[in-house]
Amino acid sequence: MLKRPNKLVDLFSTKIFLILFLFIISCTSTKIEFSEWELVADGQLFPEGITWDNNGSLYSSNCHGDWITKISGEIVDTFLLATDSTFSKTNGMIALKDGSLIACDYGNGTIIKITKEGKVEKIITGYLEIPFNRPNDLTIDKKGNIYFTDPKSYSSDKLDGRVFYYNSELKNVMLVQDSLAFPNGIGISPVDGKLYVCESAKNRILSFNIGSDGTISHKNVFIELPGGDPDGFNFDVNGNMYVAHFGSGTLFIINPNGKILNKIKTPGKKPSNVEFAGMDRKTLYLTEDETNSIYKMKVNISGHSF
Repeated sequence: MLKRPNKLVDLFSTKIFLILFLFIISCTSTKIEFSEWELVADGQLFPEGITWDNNGSLYSSNCHGDWITKISGEIVDTFLLATDSTFSKTNGMIALKDGSLIACDYGNGTIIKITKEGKVEKIITGYLEIPFNRPNDLTIDKKGNIYFTDPKSYSSDKLDGRVFYYNSELKNVMLVQDSLAFPNGIGISPVDGKLYVCESAKNRILSFNIGSDGTISHKNVFIELPGGDPDGFNFDVNGNMYVAHFGSGTLFIINPNGKILNKIKTPGKKPSNVEFAGMDRKTLYLTEDETNSIYKMKVNISGHSF
């Protein structure tokens, strides 16, 4: 006797097939692919703080030098020289949509703004009228407010590093986290909206919830990366974190759940920072301090832009 088909079973089977199909497609589309490293610029002096201006140019600091490098296409040139009236030594930088730069001037203990014409303005000069220690890196939220790290001693036992928040509308600065062991790279995830901070002297990355008033809370260890210092990092549009691991010669790619997806060997043992560039933001640039050079590779997932 022929049995009538069970419509519920057929429907359930169809749903399972669709779920599996979508899962496979999702996994395939988010697989990270990358090319070999290519040299872009040598002759740098402890390059750091690389940033893309969305108009065809990259800028990077020379932490042990007195100039900021500008890269436009194949042309590598000096954008700005330090003088007593401009800046001392820059580190982390971010390019704004108008082409200006916000930079950590760790030599003078200030945060500065540099116009695309090279005019320098000190916008954050200290906390409680005291200059900062060594502003290292910074990030900007959707409202244009600034978070930046301010390390002092490099030691896992000396917890004198801090994180500050600057309200760009009210023009005031607030201490949001202290007692850190050399806070370094900093960024806001496009996926969970949390603030991430590399605590280099403890070989780990921390995460914090961000409050509506700019304060941060719920300090959590996102991942530990022994064998080197997590330094600068950046996010792709899927929230994967690309971390320059200073000392180990590795670029780590870490998903939003803290799982390491890739370990990419870098051209030297001291990668310091990364930046996505190009109109599609699928070119990943790396500053590397053992070779004092800047490199790039192609990736298949676009970088996040604020």
